[in-house]
Amino acid sequence: MAQFDVHRNMGSHRQEIPFVVVVQSSRLGAYRRRVVVPLVRATAIRVIEPTLNPTFQVDSTAVVLHPLELVSVPVDRLGEHVGSLAAEGDRIIAAIDVVISRAWK
Repeated sequence: MAQFDVHRNMGSHRQEIPFVVVVQSSRLGAYRRRVVVPLVRATAIRVIEPTLNPTFQVDSTAVVLHPLELVSVPVDRLGEHVGSLAAEGDRIIAAIDVVISRAWK
């Protein structure tokens, strides 16, 4: 399981959030949990701030990264692997940086 791998969401909100993207560094791969960010259906988001909420196509579905909902889940709760957003890694990390950066004091 690699950083930026996309998995089906197995949780109760899978209609609105069909996928999650793993953002955890592979350095922490021995742990039984993964830090993931929801990929919300674009039609379910009212306001999209491009830096915070980059958009992607996953499995023919328009989705929006929602880093304010970052969460850690057990590996066995991740659904089927459906792809990778590794080519978009810089945009994903930049969005997380908006959430945690001290630059906005």
